[in-house]
Amino acid sequence: MTEESEFMTSPRFRVVTGVEHPDLHGLSREIIPPAWPEFMLHDPVGQGLDDCYSKLPQYQLALVDDAADGAVVAMANSIPILWQGDIDDLPDDGWDWALTRGLEDLAAGRKPNLLCALQIVVPRQFKGMKVSPETVWAMRENGRKHGLPQMVAPVRPNLKSSYPLTPIDNYVKWTTAEGMPFDPWMRVHARLGARIVKPCHHAMRIEGTIAEWESWTGLRFPESGQFVIPGALNPIEVDVKANLAVYIEPNVWMHHG
Repeated sequence: MTEESEFMTSPRFRVVTGVEHPDLHGLSREIIPPAWPEFMLHDPVGQGLDDCYSKLPQYQLALVDDAADGAVVAMANSIPILWQGDIDDLPDDGWDWALTRGLEDLAAGRKPNLLCALQIVVPRQFKGMKVSPETVWAMRENGRKHGLPQMVAPVRPNLKSSYPLTPIDNYVKWTTAEGMPFDPWMRVHARLGARIVKPCHHAMRIEGTIAEWESWTGLRFPESGQFVIPGALNPIEVDVKANLAVYIEPNVWMHHG
């Protein structure tokens, strides 16, 4: 039996959307921020997630474990987009592009043809329960339910934070002894049938003053240059004279056909 068929026949958790759970947005504000490094919460494009809950609630999900008093064991955000090119030509802007494009398509009344995953968050106490693949599957099936049989994801390869000096183009080629992606989060998608399309080198851009970055990281940046910070996939670039530090996050486009 394939892993995919197991999810089809034995779903472990109950899936609810923002339509069925009207306070899902409020709940997300409790669950999502603690799961990310502080600096990740300051991507200006990311504020558009609020619009996803209000304007596209049917694509925002939670996995609920009724055996644990209805605890939310995962939250997931996705957005429908119109993409008229080849999947292999998805833009290098990644996550920021997907969220911006999806909201623009909605405002313009354009009919989408592709679902884009935005994020999955599993609270710390539920990690190790194989919640992540269940959530990816639920997100993909929810897209199919709404007439979007294909899903793409600008996957954040979380383990790359342990290898911040390794170029993303090299990192995506690393594999396990079984030939699966080395990165655990990429591996979750691959085991559900997704293929690696390519890196998106400018998935997210986060800027801030020196004081803001010092507050976000707990580090000091007394001179200009590149600095490795906890949780970041690449070093940040600090310019003391301009009082500016910039982080460019790479992700990896993966395609669920």
